[in-house]
This record gives sequence, C-alpha cells and structure tokens, in this order.
Amino acid sequence: MKRIVPTSPARRRFLGRSAGAGIALLLGVRPDGAVAALPAGATAASADDFVPNVFIRIGTNGKVTLVSKQPEIGQGIKTSLPMVLAEALEVDWQAVHVVQGDLNPAYGPQGAGGSTSTPTNYDNFLRLGATARTMLVQAAARTWNVPAAECLAERGAVTHGASGRTLAYGALVRAAAALPVPAAKDVVLKDPATYRLLGTRVGGVDNGLVVAGQPLFGIDTRLPGMLYATYVKCPVPGGRPVEANLAAVKALPGVKAAFIVEGSENLNGLRPGVAIVADSTWNAFRARRKLTVTWDEGDGAHHSWAGFVAQAQAARAKSGTSVMREDGDVDAALAGAARTVEAEYSYPFISHASMEPQNCTAWFKPADGTLELWAPTQNPGAGQALVAATFNIPKDKIVLHITRSGGGFGRRLSSDFIVEAAAIAQKVKAPVKLTWTREDDLQHDHFRAGGFHFLRGGVDAAGKVVAWHDHFVTFANRVEKKENDGGTASVLQPGSGANLSGDEFPARWVPNCLVEQTPLECRIPMGPWRAPGSNVFAWVFHSFIDELAHAAGRDPVAFRLDLLGNHDMVAGTGERGVPYNVARMRGVLTAVANKSGWGKKTFPRGQGAGVAFHFSHRGYVAEVAEVTVSRDGRLRVDRVVVVADIGAQVVNLSGAENQAQGSVIDGLSTLMYPALDIDKGRIVQSNFHDYPLLRMPDTPTKIETHFLKTDYPVTGLGEPVLPPLAPAVCNAIFAATGKRVRALPLAKADLSWS
Repeated sequence: MKRIVPTSPARRRFLGRSAGAGIALLLGVRPDGAVAALPAGATAASADDFVPNVFIRIGTNGKVTLVSKQPEIGQGIKTSLPMVLAEALEVDWQAVHVVQGDLNPAYGPQGAGGSTSTPTNYDNFLRLGATARTMLVQAAARTWNVPAAECLAERGAVTHGASGRTLAYGALVRAAAALPVPAAKDVVLKDPATYRLLGTRVGGVDNGLVVAGQPLFGIDTRLPGMLYATYVKCPVPGGRPVEANLAAVKALPGVKAAFIVEGSENLNGLRPGVAIVADSTWNAFRARRKLTVTWDEGDGAHHSWAGFVAQAQAARAKSGTSVMREDGDVDAALAGAARTVEAEYSYPFISHASMEPQNCTAWFKPADGTLELWAPTQNPGAGQALVAATFNIPKDKIVLHITRSGGGFGRRLSSDFIVEAAAIAQKVKAPVKLTWTREDDLQHDHFRAGGFHFLRGGVDAAGKVVAWHDHFVTFANRVEKKENDGGTASVLQPGSGANLSGDEFPARWVPNCLVEQTPLECRIPMGPWRAPGSNVFAWVFHSFIDELAHAAGRDPVAFRLDLLGNHDMVAGTGERGVPYNVARMRGVLTAVANKSGWGKKTFPRGQGAGVAFHFSHRGYVAEVAEVTVSRDGRLRVDRVVVVADIGAQVVNLSGAENQAQGSVIDGLSTLMYPALDIDKGRIVQSNFHDYPLLRMPDTPTKIETHFLKTDYPVTGLGEPVLPPLAPAVCNAIFAATGKRVRALPLAKADLSWS
C-alpha cells in the first residue's frame, strides 16, 4: 500500500510549493465573513509566516488551487463547494486543483452534519470568487489603461472587448495582488442565468482515486515508524476494567504495549478500557483474542430491550413527563369525532454501520507537547476540543488533519475514537493508528435511539383532522449540567433525535393537539443518525396520517393537501428556528403526485402506491412509492418518485441525484432490516451476518428524482430525502395488502395476504 507521509507541512505550504508558482493572488474569508486579502507577495514569505486563511490560489503559471474546508464523508462536498468558487471566479473546472483543508479556525466552521455544509458556505463562496474575479478584471483594466466596465472575465482570462486584447489570469496575478480588496458595492455577483458550471453534472474530484483504491481514507494513513492499536471497552456502556492479564498479552508476538486507560463516565468521551499496541493491526487484533478482563459493568448491566418495551407499555397508561404542546381539548374532540383511530408505533435502536470502521492516527511529541491527529471526522473542531479538555492540552498544540471518511451518517460527529487514539499516543513514543473492529463499531456506536409512540387521532364528518394525541416514550441519558449558580445538577437528556418538538408536523395544523414525552433512563450512548429525529418521526406521523385519511375515506394526497391548508403563510417556528413554509411543501406534494401519475393507475391486489412528505434540514421533500407484495409476503419496491425543493440552485446535479438516490436506498435499507437487541446491557448483534443491510437486488427498480427551483436560499441534500421513504413504502404496502406496518424493522412483519 502506498505510504502517506505527514501532510501538515504540505498543506500549510501548498500555496508556496508548486513548481514555478511565484507570486500568487491570495484571498480568504475572515471568521466574521468579510472578504480579505493577504499582502502582495505573501507566498514569498516562509511557510511559518503564512496564515492559511485562504480558499483561492492563482499562481503566475495560471494554476488555480481551491481549498475544500468541509470534511468529505461521501456527500460530495469536496467537489461541490469548490464548484461554487470556480463558477464565481470564472475559471475552467478542468484547470482547477482541489485541496482538502485541515482544521483551521481561519476557515470558519468545518463540521459536516445536518446538511449544513452547503447552506452555511454557499453565499460566502460566491462572494469570495466574485471578489477575486473583480480584482483580476481591475488588474487587467489598469494594465491596459481602460475602464474596468469594458473588460470581461471568462474561462480564466480577462478580455477587453473593444480592442480584443486578452490576458490570462496567471499574467495578472502580480498586478491583482497589489490591489486593495474592493468594497462590496463594487463586486457584482454573476447572474445565475449565466452559470456554466453550477447545475451541471460533475464527477467527484476523488472518484478516480477511490475507484483505483488509492489511500484517501483515515484507515489508509501511514507514517514512518507507526505502531498499531486496538482498544477494548466494557461490553456494557459505562463499565470499567478492574484487572486484565496484561503481562500475558505483552508477551505475545509483535505486541509493544498493553495498559489500562482509566477514562471517565462520559459516554460520549474517553470511556475506560484496555489498549493493546503492536507492530501491525493483525498482531494487535490477534493479541486481543488472548486478552481477559474482569469488568465492573455498572448500572447499565440490567438493561434489555424486553425491559424497555415493558417500561414503555407501563408508561402508556400515564400522562407524559413533559407536555411538549397542548392546544384545545383532545379528549372532547375525540369524543365528538366522526371517526377515531388509535395506534402504537415502535422502532429499535440501530447502528450507523458505516463501511469504514472508526479509526484515528495520533502522534504525541513530548519535546514541544504537540499532538498531531489524522482522523476521518465529521466534526474536527469538536474532536480537537474534546482532546484538549480531556488531556488539558492547549488547542494550538493540537493539529488535526481531516481525511476522507468512508461514510459517516452522523456517527463521526462524535469524537470518542479520536480521544481514544490521543490517550494511547501519549503512552507510546511513536505515531500510533487506532483501528476499531467491525464488532467495536457495531456494539460501541452512539446509536439512533429506539422509541414508542402511542397515538390517537380523529376526523370529523367532512374528513378533516380535529384531534391529534401523541404520547412519545423515548430514551435519555443522565448527565451533569451546570447551573447558573456554578453548581451542577443531574438531569435526563434525551438522545440526539429522541426529543420531540411540539412544532413537529402536523401538531400546528390540528386545533386539538396534545404532544407528551416520557423519557426512559438508560446508559446506552446515543448520537445523531442521518436526519436525526426526522428519520423516525416522518415514518410514524405520515403512516398515522395515512391511517386517518383512510378512516375518513379520502384520497391520501388530497387529505394531506387539505391538512396543509390553502395558504402561502408559514406556520409557527420549525426546525432550528427555520419557518415551515406551507406553500413549498404543498408545491412538492402536488408535483410528486403529478410526476408519479397519482390516481391515474389501477393497481391489482398485491400492488399499491403510497405517499409521504417531510420538512427536514431546510429541505422540502415529497415521495411516492409503488410496491408489489407477493401472496407469501415478499416485498419489491418497483418505483420511487422524489420531488425536492432545496432552494434556488442545485450546485452539482450529479451529486444531488446521487444524494437523493442514496437516501432512498438507505431509507429502504433502514426500514427493512436493522435492529439491535439489548440483553444484560450488551448489544447482541456483532457484525453484518446478524445485522444485515439492503443488498443490490433489493434496491428499488426505478428511482426518479426531480428538483424544484424556488426563490429561496440554497440548502443541503444529504438528509432531507431519507425521512419520507419509509412512510411512503409502508403506506404503499397498506394499499397493496390492507396491512399496516407499525413496528420496525419491516423484515419482521408478516406481509402475506390472500
């Protein structure tokens, strides 16, 4: 395998090391969002004098280098954000070289989660590229002594229309670098109608390397003299090692060290465990098989899924601990309703199961106290902060290189694997790569929380929803929180995506609404899982809405349009303070009905169509699924039609289609198979043999993706398409068989019919 040497010097000096680069025009966005330029001749200074707050580099040789600052986890951001810069800058994409930026405060926020990478950077990057283009035009105008208004930048060159003279960007670098940054009023953004790059299909900048198996991912990292580590934690979260046969393990072939790490009670931090360091990953894993540990399993050892189910059922008959929303009188409305429906929905804990197990390479240098890290992380800033707080290392002594991630789905927003590697590195006098086994990855995940929803709903004689009651039984960890007086209090904190907002659709649209929440305390670590909360709430609510539609005897699409209402006003405050735009949701729902031919087909028994929509991570998405269910209950998803409103511009059409299709497949996989059983505090499943995911033959036969361009800010797409898939498929199953799916995974349901 090709060796990767430490990348920090190269990345810090990439602006000054290209052969023949000479002087370069350097521009960046300061943390306050303002465009700034480095002094002329900055690249002539030494690497230590260079402040890497830049995203654009144009060398005198004409080479254009763009920095991609967000982590690439398969969502295509390393391609799409530089495309924004290239479009505004007016350069040929084929002439662009993209560099992955390491963690640096000058770049601003660098997390990749919540579909935020595009919306938080899009406008800034357009302005940044346009500012650089403006300076190049001004430089050309001064060179020719003509008005800048007579000059046009296009495809990496500036042309003076009247004389026909042309100068390539490389020839203008020296003159442009000497100019002051123009005021905002003097920078004109391109008209989107003139875009030549954005909205087209562009392959990922790393695609060729990925296909060729080149080392890009964290797990590929190699350093001279590197050692290899594995880290064994208690099978019960919160447990700690009491003793271990360390002497016997140290005597095994290739083993360099074995020791206990004390850790803390923080389920999301450095958990206690036993580290084994060897001269190869194989020898570390082999030595692990000989390790015996006596564990203090702690309070979590009594947990079981069966026990949680019993607790949820007991909570069902009681009022919720927290009232999230209460409008009108639900009981009175139900008593007066023409039709009522009651249902119980449940879903299990599941793992992220990303293809690349968690890993991190760490190198602690006692001479200057520097800790250098190479990590496939979605949240490098949080990783650096956790390491700093855990070991009392100043942040400026922690260098974090962002590698490509082999999938994330929210798992790599947590930094436990990074802090584990840092702990081990401080014990050995060499760089060390920590690699989790697949079993570690599955059993020590920060899981998507399970949940139980006890629902009641009612419709009146006109088929309108008049009552909605959801008693949500969720899961929470006990944590210590600081109080205003400086003290701490022990509180129950629901897991990520396990806290139900009272604004969740359709609560704000129903006159009599009660949303309650009861947390079940547990010691199971929980974390964000793709489209946190929405990935299960959409399934529950749009399945139950479908139940109400059928109880009312109404068409499911018409029923939902009626529920949304015939107005263009936003209703209340939605996700992350972003208003819920009813008109946009109605637009995608109407469009998906038209694109799918809703109501125009007659399905035989065993075939059917279902519809669902959801607002998630600023995106409005509606989907129609068509399915076939054989008499013996075998499911085939024949077609999925997706309509998404993600704002005014699709950045990379190829990437957008990839994200939408991937979300459909991932959503179907999650609906069908994953489920974790818990017994004596342990995760029972261990690998893909008992934790299956969707295989290629089971993917939908046809996925159609449509994007509506609307006059709203550009949003992300990694998450919004996933939530509506599960309810659309389950509603289609009901249409085909008359059977409701109210418990996941779907593979455990009996779908047979006669």
